[in-house]
Amino acid sequence: MSSEASSVRIAEADAGTAGRPPLRSLLFVPGTRTDWLPKARAAGADAAILDLEDAVPAAGKPAARAQVADAIARAAAEPGEQAGRMALFVRVNPLDGWAGAEELRAVVRPGLSGVVLPKVRSAQEVKLADRLLGWCEQEQGLPPGRVALMPLLESARALREAYDIARAAPRIAYLGALTAPGGDVERAVGYRWSPEGTETMALRSRVLLDVRAAEVPCPVTGLWTRVTDLPGLRAFAEQNRSLGYEGMMAIHPSHVPVINQVFSPSPGELDRCAALIAAVEAAQKDGRGAVAFQGEMVDEAMAATARLVLGRHRARMRVTDELPPSAW
Repeated sequence: MSSEASSVRIAEADAGTAGRPPLRSLLFVPGTRTDWLPKARAAGADAAILDLEDAVPAAGKPAARAQVADAIARAAAEPGEQAGRMALFVRVNPLDGWAGAEELRAVVRPGLSGVVLPKVRSAQEVKLADRLLGWCEQEQGLPPGRVALMPLLESARALREAYDIARAAPRIAYLGALTAPGGDVERAVGYRWSPEGTETMALRSRVLLDVRAAEVPCPVTGLWTRVTDLPGLRAFAEQNRSLGYEGMMAIHPSHVPVINQVFSPSPGELDRCAALIAAVEAAQKDGRGAVAFQGEMVDEAMAATARLVLGRHRARMRVTDELPPSAW
C-alpha cells in the first residue's frame, strides 16, 4: 500500500470512529413500522436497527425503503432532546442483488449512524459495501467513513473468516457472533441451541477474539428470542459480558433495560475502579510498582484496565448527554 493510500485509510478510520458511542443495546424495528421508534427510545435502546431484510416481505420492500429513509431524515431534523440520542442503523438486503445497493443510496444521509450488512460471506463483500458507502457519503456531502458498518456473520465461512472480515474496512465498529435458535447460524454450524448457551460459547469466544485482534472497538452479540423469559435473557447477557462482549442485539423493547443494565458498570464497580487507580498511583509516587488493594495485589496493568472501564463509561455518557444524532 502506498503512503498516500495509507494516509487516506488512517483519515477514514479517524473520521469513522470519531463520535461513535459504545452501544449496549441494539433493538431491531421492522422497516414497515418506523412508528415504533418512539417505543425503542422509551425503552432506552442505545440504537435501533430498522430492518429492510427479513422483517419485510419482498413486495413491500420499496415502500419500506422510502419509509425508513423518511424516518432517518426526520430524526436528523429533530432537536437532540426530542430525538432521544438513539443511534439509527438500517439492515439492508444482501449486496448480491440491486436491492441492497438501492437501499444504501436511499438511506445513507445525515441522521444515519450505520448499516447492518446481512449474510456476509467474505472480506471482499465488506470491501464492496465500504466502497458503495463511500460513494453514498460523497453524494450526501458526508465525511468519508461517517457511516459505520456492521457485517453479520451468518455462515460457517463468515464465522471462520471473522478476523479478515473485521479488518476489511475501518468503518467496522460493531461486530460479533450471533447465535439465535433456529436461524442461519444454527443451520450453518449444526449445533443444537440451548438456553444455557454451552454449545455456542466456544464459537462466540473465538469470534470475539478475532474481533478484538482486528481492533473493532465494540464487539456485540445476540440474540435472545424468548420474549417473556427475562431471567434467561439476563443469564445469557451476563455470559456474553463475562466473555468480553460490550453489547447485544435485541428483538423486543422489554429486553432493552436488562441488556443495558448487564452491559453497564454498576456504581460500585465505578467506585472500585477509581479507588484502585488512586491506590496504584499513590504507590507509584512512593516508588512501589504493586500495592495491596481490597485483599488483592494490584499494579499498573490493573489500573490500566480500570481506566479503560471509566473511560468507556464516560464516553458513552458524554455522547448520550451532549451529541445530537447527526454527530453519530
